[in-house]
Amino acid sequence: MADNEGKLEIKVMVVGPVGTNCYVVHREGNDQAVVVDPGASGDAIADWMKSQGLSLAAILLTHGHFDHYEGVPDLTARMGGKVYILEQEMDLITDPMKNGSQGMMGHGTAIEPECTVSDGEVLSIAGMDFKVIHTPGHTKGGCCYYLEDDGAVFVGDTIFMESIGRTDLPTGNLKEIFASVREKILTLPDETRILPGHGPVTDVAYESANNPYA
Repeated sequence: MADNEGKLEIKVMVVGPVGTNCYVVHREGNDQAVVVDPGASGDAIADWMKSQGLSLAAILLTHGHFDHYEGVPDLTARMGGKVYILEQEMDLITDPMKNGSQGMMGHGTAIEPECTVSDGEVLSIAGMDFKVIHTPGHTKGGCCYYLEDDGAVFVGDTIFMESIGRTDLPTGNLKEIFASVREKILTLPDETRILPGHGPVTDVAYESANNPYA
């Protein structure tokens, strides 16, 4: 397990054509950081990290849609770092027809992350313990990264403030996203911060009371 000392610091950078939340996460006093979902602007993310004296320990992807990974090549070229994704998502992120880049942007892109993770696995990186929670529905291999000690969960496009992710794209499933939201996210402690792929940060208590899909 990681040595969980130092306050958790989270920088939100809104990137790309559909306003994706990219998170740069590190502990105060630790110059290693983890980036969640660098959907675009890899150079700008790298510039900010370097300005803060941060190095890149890893990139965690919540799912394989283009607006969550397209900043990876520029970011890793500048900063290094391995890329992690749930194993069930590999066929989507490597296929431009499934990951949305061809159909929505008109230019097919794909990446092949070096590392795959599985449900329930704990990644101890840069003084933080990220628990992997498989949350299918938006895509079949979508996942969340839960920092239990810090009361924060990075949820990708599974849940948003007062809403949930769309399920009409390849491998999406409405029944599965309902189950993921209700049984895997909203069962976390009430004070847990929900850090979504788009829109404002919220928390479990608020969504349990106000999300129409809860």
